[in-house]
Amino acid sequence: MKQNKLTLSVLKGRFSILRLEKISEVPAWVYESDFFSITQTPEELSVVCQENSIPGNIPANIKVERSWSSLKIEGPLDFGLTGIVAGISTILADNNISLFAISTYDTDYILIKERDLRRATEALTQAGHEIRRT
Repeated sequence: MKQNKLTLSVLKGRFSILRLEKISEVPAWVYESDFFSITQTPEELSVVCQENSIPGNIPANIKVERSWSSLKIEGPLDFGLTGIVAGISTILADNNISLFAISTYDTDYILIKERDLRRATEALTQAGHEIRRT
């Protein structure tokens, strides 16, 4: 699959991915994050937010995956474009790097474990993409 060169920006800060029960209320501290995403499905409530907004005493029923970095695909991206996330995920998968993707109206965000950030940016750069540090 041939993919056009993309520009990705490494967002500042560390992010966490949380899982709450479907019937849960979103904790107020989530809204203190400069970046957050909330998704509710019939099975769960998932939240992504900046790690520094999470208090030290969260309830035991909230599962937390910490230490994620985020890459923003610079947009806005046209809805007619295809294969954007697929191309990036293929590059990362070929380098044994897992991801968590978030799509918005304008663009996509790729979260990767902080420990994999250097390898991920190197692999994406070698594939012809531009990486910016914000």
